[in-house]
Amino acid sequence: MSINNTQRFIYQRLDDTLRSELSTQEAAVIIRKATERAFTGEYTDTTDEGTYYCRWCGSPLYTSESKFHSGCGWPSFDQELPSAVLRKTDADGMRTEILCATCGGHLGHVFEGERFTQTNTRHCVNSLSLVFREGPPIAEAVFAGGCFWGVEHLFAQKEGVYSAVSGYTGGHLENPSYQDVLTHTTGHLEAVKVYYNPLVISYEELAKYFFEIHDPTQTDGQGPDIGNQYLSAVFYRSRSEFDIAVHLIEILEEKGYKIATTLRPAAIFYTAEDYHQDYYEHKGTLPYCHAYTKRF
Repeated sequence: MSINNTQRFIYQRLDDTLRSELSTQEAAVIIRKATERAFTGEYTDTTDEGTYYCRWCGSPLYTSESKFHSGCGWPSFDQELPSAVLRKTDADGMRTEILCATCGGHLGHVFEGERFTQTNTRHCVNSLSLVFREGPPIAEAVFAGGCFWGVEHLFAQKEGVYSAVSGYTGGHLENPSYQDVLTHTTGHLEAVKVYYNPLVISYEELAKYFFEIHDPTQTDGQGPDIGNQYLSAVFYRSRSEFDIAVHLIEILEEKGYKIATTLRPAAIFYTAEDYHQDYYEHKGTLPYCHAYTKRF
């Protein structure tokens, strides 16, 4: 069995509403690909332990363990986080530009063969493209698979997941309430934002798990919950996440499953009311329409 992904799934870039506002200097570097002056950047010589995130979209890019002092005048890293950085031939036709894989923001350039470290690679990054935070990397993924209580409960138990949060996304109404979403007029789906460590669990592992903790073949909701807020969807942030989701759907359909899950570009995520968070933990019961079923 084969599916026509060209017509069925169309990739859309990260929406501007999910990008941070930039100062004039930051925009010059991140959008217009300028280079900050050597030895002037905030992170050129920092040695604090933590993670460096994209200033424009907040995606984790590098850990402090990959940072080293090269003497070049800009922050240097010898390895990016998985699927975090894209490479492309620079406009000068000679160097290799590096960009945030999520938002496409300009980071700097990558050089190989200099033998600074064992990876023989140097990511030369503008400090203005980065934001440093203490602690291990925190990435995020958003999935909708019916009532968010069950999806949140099961994701929260997964190794490598820091937390899972219930909320609403994909619609047109700002700051929706649960009662708003119940009207079926907001366009929002009940969804779960998963905060995870990409060094412990990959996005592909999370996406596989998503397809195994709900019924991705149901077209009108999930279990007894019927309505457009209960539809199955993957809200991707990057081309990598989109491609992974398409690939997993192909695998499932080759196995005979008729997948109803849609792939949608990430949108503003509105956290649900407090009483929806950790619902089954507080209630002391188990999900009524979500359970693990091995499909891969």
